[in-house]
Amino acid sequence: MKQKKIAVIGGGAAGMMAAITAADRKAAVTLYERNERVGKKLLSTGNGKCNFSNMDLKPCHYFGKDIETAWNVLNRFDNQAVLNFFHGSGMLTKEKRGGLYPAAEQASVVLDILRLQLKNKAIEVRTENKVQKLRPLSEGGIEIITEKSKDRYDSVILACGSKAAPKTGSDGNGYALAEALGHSLIPVVPALVQLRCGNTQLKSVAGVRAEAEVTLTVNNREMAKERGELQLTDYGISGIVVFQMSRIAAYALREQKDVTVYIDFLPNFSDEEYSRWVSERKASLNGAENVEQFFTGMLHKKLMLFLIRLAGLKPTDSYNKAPKGSIDKVFTLCRHLPLHITGYNSFDNAQVCAGGIPLCEVSENLESLKQKGIFFAGEMLDVDGKCGGYNLQWAWSSGYVAGKSAAERLI
Repeated sequence: MKQKKIAVIGGGAAGMMAAITAADRKAAVTLYERNERVGKKLLSTGNGKCNFSNMDLKPCHYFGKDIETAWNVLNRFDNQAVLNFFHGSGMLTKEKRGGLYPAAEQASVVLDILRLQLKNKAIEVRTENKVQKLRPLSEGGIEIITEKSKDRYDSVILACGSKAAPKTGSDGNGYALAEALGHSLIPVVPALVQLRCGNTQLKSVAGVRAEAEVTLTVNNREMAKERGELQLTDYGISGIVVFQMSRIAAYALREQKDVTVYIDFLPNFSDEEYSRWVSERKASLNGAENVEQFFTGMLHKKLMLFLIRLAGLKPTDSYNKAPKGSIDKVFTLCRHLPLHITGYNSFDNAQVCAGGIPLCEVSENLESLKQKGIFFAGEMLDVDGKCGGYNLQWAWSSGYVAGKSAAERLI
């Protein structure tokens, strides 16, 4: 039986997993990568520590138009299968609050394991090789055209990434290749990205981090709520709590809807407890000379001064002479600070993208329904996850399914 020839376009996490899986099934695999080496984006994941999966693998951690299909793919190569793969490759792992990491907490360890697998399985890696065109052949198969060569393959796996982090080589070129084959594209927006606000006073609190609960509303309707560390910047808000809801904000802004976040800087209080605490504080600190002294000790000093000014007070104003309504407003802002969202940072700052090739245009094996022999994996598809290793889990799962399906496809 003739050995199948399979090409994988894109040397990221999904592409490398697809190549390794196809080679395990006796296919002759060629991996095309436009950069000088594979896995460039992988090195920056998890702040360089590579949070490669999560023990809490559930559909609620993923987004897209067709989560049911995505979940079926994730179940075919789940978090335990990923652990087995890396353990079998010699990598020690550790768990932190559900997140899975290499024991060394170095993304380079994960990449070294994958590169070693590529070498051991005799996968041909063609770096600095950007694919320009895919041409389906009348006699069967797909021709790949690059600046350097033309080659025919029985199947091709597109794992080109999205538009996120273009400095790592993800510029959206894969979308153009797919559209040329007849595929449509769900609009792509940055996800896991910072949000921008119209409040110019934020410059005074740039760099402040705080435990907070953040609620996102679109046209006054609550759409998301997250709790964790928030970072204030000169242009807006950042931190994991913001990243988790940024895709919702990005799509809403794209549709010119009103987007607002409400920040609770004291989320450990119930409303009743906070009301009681405020009354006690007013009674016990009534002798404070000025407003700043009265509020000292509640929050980060820069943040407290920011809220005082936002309430229309000066820190040096006499507490006893300050309007009662203004003092109450400061307390309210501590629990309910509204920030109008005007934009989001660019693809350069995004960890992943939302949108992509719709799952309704691929089979359960991730083969194109527009062109036989074409498969998809990774961020090219309309699936994105929350922070916490979920996007890499999707890369491994979809790469495995695409690689296995391409190798086992009947020609």
